Amino acid sequence: MRAREWVTEGTALSRRALVDLDGPSLLPGWTRRHVAAHLSLNAEALGNLVHWARTGDERPMYSSPGQRNADIEAGALRPPDDLRAWFDESASKLSAAMDELTAEQWQTPVRTAQGRQVPATEIVWLRSREVMIHAVDLGAGITFADLPTDFLEALSRDIRTKRDDAPEVRGPLPDTTAYLAGRPYTGVHTLDGAPAQPLPPWL
Repeated sequence: MRAREWVTEGTALSRRALVDLDGPSLLPGWTRRHVAAHLSLNAEALGNLVHWARTGDERPMYSSPGQRNADIEAGALRPPDDLRAWFDESASKLSAAMDELTAEQWQTPVRTAQGRQVPATEIVWLRSREVMIHAVDLGAGITFADLPTDFLEALSRDIRTKRDDAPEVRGPLPDTTAYLAGRPYTGVHTLDGAPAQPLPPWL
């Protein structure tokens, strides 16, 4: 499935962006260390859903939103080399676990952190979003223009189905997608030609 390729591409982009982890990220209140910790914890959390799909043993992504946030804060205190190694290990384990799922297991219903019931196939899309968008959020020079066009198209459709505060806009695809995701953008206008007003971060 194409989403698996997006996971591979996004993982490589994020790994490339894991530099100068003491610098600020593009996300308010988060350093690059926070983003790195979040990406590793997300891989582990999605690994819980893969386990659920493979065994039938219900295993939620996170024990609670509060614990998730506390784990990110604690993870952000790790030394840079540890954060990079954690990212590599967690991404590798998730990929290996996904490789083990059968066609039937991929159809197992699981629940996202937001409580949505989805087939296990959605796990791949969830991970591709994380590694692609946060590769940009790391603020190391990667932009939405560096992401695959078909991913940007899929992401734009996904965001529009999930947020009702986004007006119709026009502009280059990377910029309109960044706008919809609540990230920095340029050259995006509403259909009447007015400059698009920023949206809060999504994801």
